[in-house]
Amino acid sequence: MKKTLLWMLVLVISISMVIGFAGCAGKEEEAAEEPEAEEAVEEPEAEEVEEEEPAETELIKVGIVNLPPEESGYRQANVEDMNNVFSRENGYDAKQTNTMDNSEQIAAAKGYIRDGVDYLLISAANASGWDDTLKAAKDAGITVILFDRAIDTDPSNYQAALLSDMYYEGKLAVDWVLEQGLDPINLVLVRGQLGSAAEIGRSAPVLEAEEAGKLKIVADGTGGDSWSLEEARKVVEAAIAANKDFNVLYAQNDGMAQGGVQALEAAGISHGKDGKVKVLGFDFNRFALRNVQAGYWNADVQCNPRQAAQISEWIKSGNIPSGIVYQEEMIVDTETITDEIIEKYGINDDPGKGVITR
Repeated sequence: MKKTLLWMLVLVISISMVIGFAGCAGKEEEAAEEPEAEEAVEEPEAEEVEEEEPAETELIKVGIVNLPPEESGYRQANVEDMNNVFSRENGYDAKQTNTMDNSEQIAAAKGYIRDGVDYLLISAANASGWDDTLKAAKDAGITVILFDRAIDTDPSNYQAALLSDMYYEGKLAVDWVLEQGLDPINLVLVRGQLGSAAEIGRSAPVLEAEEAGKLKIVADGTGGDSWSLEEARKVVEAAIAANKDFNVLYAQNDGMAQGGVQALEAAGISHGKDGKVKVLGFDFNRFALRNVQAGYWNADVQCNPRQAAQISEWIKSGNIPSGIVYQEEMIVDTETITDEIIEKYGINDDPGKGVITR
């Protein structure tokens, strides 16, 4: 019995040891299978990428040589038009020099050439004296575009010219005068700045008509370099004081026509639709067109000051024509003037229908 108990005790102990060893082995295997803890790996911080600002569109450099706005209502509209179109908002870095002095204009043009402008736009005070300057621009690779006024130079010295045909304007005016049935035609000629393209062009048909015996110029004067109303008035006052008998006042811009009319008014000389003296101006200022509409003046010839948009279109498209391009223009008189024409083609402020400006 004692042996049996002893044997059973030994058996229990043996089984317990086997189970214990098996448990330890299992734990060791689990430990072996369990992967080692991974070391924390710092991920590199994402680099901040600066957003590239879109490059500013390079501005087109333009130098504009023009006359001052004080010269006339036409020039005021022309200068404003150039400033409005050739702006930074429209992609231009433009500077404009305004002077009546031809030598100052040439000096300004040379300054723009030194500055390396892309385009040089010129409305010359005088048609001559520009050869060297234009050649310098050409040698520098600068594109020259004339506007409003022509220059006496070889056409190879500029790329394009957007002009009013001043001779055609004068022809419109003279043909109108010749159609009025006046006999004889005694004309007071009030010229603009002597030697300017506008004065040369608008004077030529009058001089040709006189040479052909179709009319007589009884007084010939100028409003000076500034196309002055006051100087024009003096020309007509002098003709009246000299007892010149005349029935046509041919003034080469609206302001000078106004000055001439002031002299007629002061002398008590009738004018306009039912008057003795036919009054004719140039430029299409709205005040002048209203005077025609009211019968205070007789006729006005268009000279379009708005060349900037067309030139800008040429530049932006890269399709700049060669040589002279003329704008289409017209004449209106008391029979053909309309509100629509005044609204569409008139320049500067409108004094209003029925208003006569003295």
